[in-house]
Amino acid sequence: MQIGEVAARTELSLRTIRHYEETGLVIPSARSQGGFRLYTETDVQRLMVIRRMKPLGFTLDQMRDLLDATDRLDADGGLDGEEREALLDRVRAYQRVAAEQVEKLRVQLSRAEDFEGTLRARLEQAVPPAATGRG
Repeated sequence: MQIGEVAARTELSLRTIRHYEETGLVIPSARSQGGFRLYTETDVQRLMVIRRMKPLGFTLDQMRDLLDATDRLDADGGLDGEEREALLDRVRAYQRVAAEQVEKLRVQLSRAEDFEGTLRARLEQAVPPAATGRG
């Protein structure tokens, strides 16, 4: 698929996808005869991993490291048990960091919801029912 379709599917801008290409995080699988970038489903999945990592605060180097580990695990071409376990440990470390970040975001969301509820209640107290068009 061409970059426009990939952008629509991943909800990433063309500029962002090109940036990830320039940094080596994702490389189009091919180019059309006209020189257009062509991506596969695997490329889309890679971009989705990157998209999910970004709001959790992972750096480009961390994204690259995780993608390298998962690529090597997926290829599994002659990995010995020790090497495979080391790669799995890397992925587990990222999973733990992601879980920690998710928990921090849950706390932030809870606080934000409490704050919004406080403001809503304050407004309901301050505005008489006739002024809101209710009652």
